[in-house]
Amino acid sequence: MEQLLDVYKRPYEENHRVLCLDEKPYQLIGQVKEKIITSTGKILEDYEYVRHGMAQIYMVFEPLGGKRYVTVRDTHNRFDWVEVVSNLLDNEYSDVPFISLVQDNHSTHQAHFFYEVYEASKARQYLDRLIFEYTPAHGSWLNMAEFELSVLSRQALGKRFDNKPDLMNQIRAWQNQRNKVAVKANWQFTKDDARVKLKKLYPSFLT
Repeated sequence: MEQLLDVYKRPYEENHRVLCLDEKPYQLIGQVKEKIITSTGKILEDYEYVRHGMAQIYMVFEPLGGKRYVTVRDTHNRFDWVEVVSNLLDNEYSDVPFISLVQDNHSTHQAHFFYEVYEASKARQYLDRLIFEYTPAHGSWLNMAEFELSVLSRQALGKRFDNKPDLMNQIRAWQNQRNKVAVKANWQFTKDDARVKLKKLYPSFLT
């Protein structure tokens, strides 16, 4: 935890960015009955729905740059993770030498999976630019991408989507607007705060 808090304390650096990555499942849900619009303009929606499968939302958030990049995929496995990360390195962050990537300790978030997707020299090129920073067990709240996923849910996913293209279009519009005004994160929780507020998590010594 303290190591991660040191990462968040760093000032913005052009050549060494901090990115936070998190994922969440999204249930694609369709209407069974059409919505009814009353004469007063009120929308009446039936609670009955039909499931259309799952989508996986990947959020990558740069807290000091005010940028977020959201990808919707069909699955959530090691190959999806490698592709999401490598696409960022190849495109949005192609000119950035080093990236500290904050993420949870999920089994799919391991460096060696790059070697399952790319031949060894290419995998090494990617990994030479990446510094993995893991949140502690039961400490997902330390990942700022989780907060950004919560904002996405509140601001853009309040209605049902029954197909992935419509979901992606809605997310893309939200992402573009939020990136346009460069909404950043101002992290305030420090090591000193942790040592006071989370004192029970630290070892105690009898004298």
